[in-house]
Amino acid sequence: MENKIWLLCPFCNSKTRVQVRRDTVLENFPLFCPKCRHESVITVREGKILEQQK
Repeated sequence: MENKIWLLCPFCNSKTRVQVRRDTVLENFPLFCPKCRHESVITVREGKILEQQK
């Protein structure tokens, strides 16, 4: 079973350059999307983006 997932951009839904394990917890993580060139601050728990700040 694959335990890593790609984080998707919350704006354009494309893959970013960040992979996390499903049990990783990130808080106030600056996520940059190389496709739309947008940076957002996100919180990730259980492999899902829970909140975002613009």
